[in-house]
Amino acid sequence: MGEPTRVLIGTTKGAFILNSDRTGAVRSLQGPLCDGWPINHMIGDRETGDLWAAGGGDWQGAGVWRSRDGGETWTLSKLANGQADEWLAASPELAEQLGMTPSPPAPFSGEVVNLWSLGRAGETLYAGAKPAALFASQDRGETWNRVQGLSDHPSSDGWEPGAAGLTLHTILSDPGDPAKLWIGISAAGVFASEDGGATWDRRNRLSNAVPPETHSHPAAPCGNQTGLCVHNLALSPGDRLYQQNHHGTYRSRDGGRTWDDITAGLPSTFGFPVAVHPEDPDTLWVLPLNGDSAGRFPPMPQPPSGGPAMAATHGRAVAMACRSRIVSLPSCGKEWSRTRRTPERSISAPTPAASLPQRTAATVGARSPATCPPSFASKRFPPPDS
Repeated sequence: MGEPTRVLIGTTKGAFILNSDRTGAVRSLQGPLCDGWPINHMIGDRETGDLWAAGGGDWQGAGVWRSRDGGETWTLSKLANGQADEWLAASPELAEQLGMTPSPPAPFSGEVVNLWSLGRAGETLYAGAKPAALFASQDRGETWNRVQGLSDHPSSDGWEPGAAGLTLHTILSDPGDPAKLWIGISAAGVFASEDGGATWDRRNRLSNAVPPETHSHPAAPCGNQTGLCVHNLALSPGDRLYQQNHHGTYRSRDGGRTWDDITAGLPSTFGFPVAVHPEDPDTLWVLPLNGDSAGRFPPMPQPPSGGPAMAATHGRAVAMACRSRIVSLPSCGKEWSRTRRTPERSISAPTPAASLPQRTAATVGARSPATCPPSFASKRFPPPDS
């Protein structure tokens, strides 16, 4: 029997918190929280139980909501005003009738539309914005300053937006060295800092392991670089990074300085989620999707009832729960593998309610698959020195 678990959920209709008991059974659902704001990312502090939720939009503006009591009450720190504030300010009589008041002028109004990501490094809280910018807070989210070193990067004038705009969607930090940071921007690529954000290095170079190929897709690798439309990043011990790109899945053994293409064996080059196994840093999970113009759904057909979704390879098995399906992911480090249907159960590692991990968000909405995918894919990689 495990510990009580909390799942932080960001949606276009507000934030929610799913609470389960020691058996994994759901006992309560809090929400919608944060005044129903669109929430793109949520994180928690495992020591204090503090929670943060980032989001917004054209109407609401951009901001970070924070809770000091486990999600019971929330306070907004607004980084940019939205259209609602302009409307309320222009119509004070109507605003009074509605019992509403515009927010005070926010420090970055006109500079950012919404917030897409959160991250923590030591005592610093970070937020990633659209258009791409990084903000830092030293007082647990009450006030924010722009990380000017990233905005002043020599390449910034040439950053191009992806389909969802120019978004800073991923923030990672080294648990042992808070000065080491990595961010992902669509579509400008991966950036890294080793001095707490003062300076940044653009890290999108392909390794020499495989000669670069020629691709016709505009988001594909070009020359000696990965495609710049990075969709997600995951950190593994020892400066190992994994990347789900618009065109391929990559691994770096040197903190992003060079990238190996590990897409071979997957049914597509496109996807968004990527995660390292919490207990086995050599195992990676991805969720391949058809592509940017093919419906964005998993490309493998639904298997017959009780039948295998993919022939299993020999090796160690891991699993993930998905509605009434356990996806068993055996892998041997050379091939990607898929799922087999089994009775429903939850096998995700439980998280104590008072011991939240730093990144525990499950964001759903227009940018995430709306239905449970028929399969995941997994691969186990050998240690870096093998």
